[in-house]
Amino acid sequence: MGTRMASKGSCLGPRINVSEPGSILPDLVAVLRRRLRMDVGWLGRFVDDLLVLEVLCGDAGRFGLSPYSTVRRPGSLWGAVERGDLPSLVPDTRADPRAAELAGARELGVRAFAAAMLTDSEGEPIGMIGCMGSEPIPALPQHDGGFLRLLARFLTDFVIDVRDLWDRQSRTWREIRAALDSAALRTTFQPVVDLHAGRRGRVVAVEALTTFPVLDSSPEDVFKKATTVGLGPELELAALGRAVQSLPDIPPGITLAINLSAAALADDAVELILSTGSPERLAVEITEHEYMVDSDNLARAFDTLRGHGTHIAVDDVGTGYAGLEQLLRLRPDIIKIDRFITHGIDRDPARRAVAAGLTTVAAAIDAKIVAEGVESHSEVEALRDAHIRYAQGYLLGRPTPDIHDACSRRPRCQQRERPRNG
Repeated sequence: MGTRMASKGSCLGPRINVSEPGSILPDLVAVLRRRLRMDVGWLGRFVDDLLVLEVLCGDAGRFGLSPYSTVRRPGSLWGAVERGDLPSLVPDTRADPRAAELAGARELGVRAFAAAMLTDSEGEPIGMIGCMGSEPIPALPQHDGGFLRLLARFLTDFVIDVRDLWDRQSRTWREIRAALDSAALRTTFQPVVDLHAGRRGRVVAVEALTTFPVLDSSPEDVFKKATTVGLGPELELAALGRAVQSLPDIPPGITLAINLSAAALADDAVELILSTGSPERLAVEITEHEYMVDSDNLARAFDTLRGHGTHIAVDDVGTGYAGLEQLLRLRPDIIKIDRFITHGIDRDPARRAVAAGLTTVAAAIDAKIVAEGVESHSEVEALRDAHIRYAQGYLLGRPTPDIHDACSRRPRCQQRERPRNG
């Protein structure tokens, strides 16, 4: 899911993702929306100066909102109700001088507004529930404010049950945000080797891999955590920006491969790739299960990149649920076979059959195949027999922060440990 960055001064903040709430919460918010006859009902939690809209029902797109959007509390309608400067019900924001100039009323076009606080068992505010309408509701009964506050008190019991989850998500959001703010990203490079270029092969590409030395998590876990709190695309873009800084140091004829999710590629990554001035020297690897075949934005991104010579690769082929459909729709320039297929291919006829089938598909769409996770000489020989020309893995070269080492390195055949990347 993409992160839509709000303009400076906007009442909208960055989007935050969390686990889905129980069905009781959306159902009760829907009841409130129908009772107040407004376009959207919502329930949110507080994270620093943001209100995270966990539940939205109704026509949220009318206000430019979607689940996990955030709104800024200071200077907004929400903050005014929180401070007690506005009542729970505002039938017409333009007719109320206290509300007319607040963020939300003028920026999002909110005309009718309702909100009530959610508190914990000690009376501390933890969130809000309410509704928004695009048209004024002059006849909005004020006693509905009592219903709204009653529902807020009732929902508090449910919200407290998920507060631990919200707190964990908040800590994750702060952790990822701190990593981004401190630029705590480190790029390493793993070579991709041409197995048919002489006995020891030669490096034809390097894959940029991001690590986070200051965080006590694997890179895979960090990116997964970032996705759950809506910072996935932003973190990927930061990693992409760090990786492409190495382009001037990469010798001609060697491609720089970068990993991007579909969500990140559909946002600002294309502009960043083109701004390098050498998009034809890049290969964009989309993880197979992340490729969205029905995304118009993604299709446009692929068309733009291909038009500038950027190679498109599908990563982790062989492990996704819709791999062949995606290959036929995308028709990538590069197919990367997951290490699950490569590992033990020398001893398993079924793995060799899968590899042979993918080789046939690749030939039909004029794509190259790269086998990931190569760990033994016998696997290399099996790949050669299967007419797979390119490979990477610890046997052929470990990830290294030294781009010159990655590009000039010869296969280090004595290393046989199972890789965590590549």
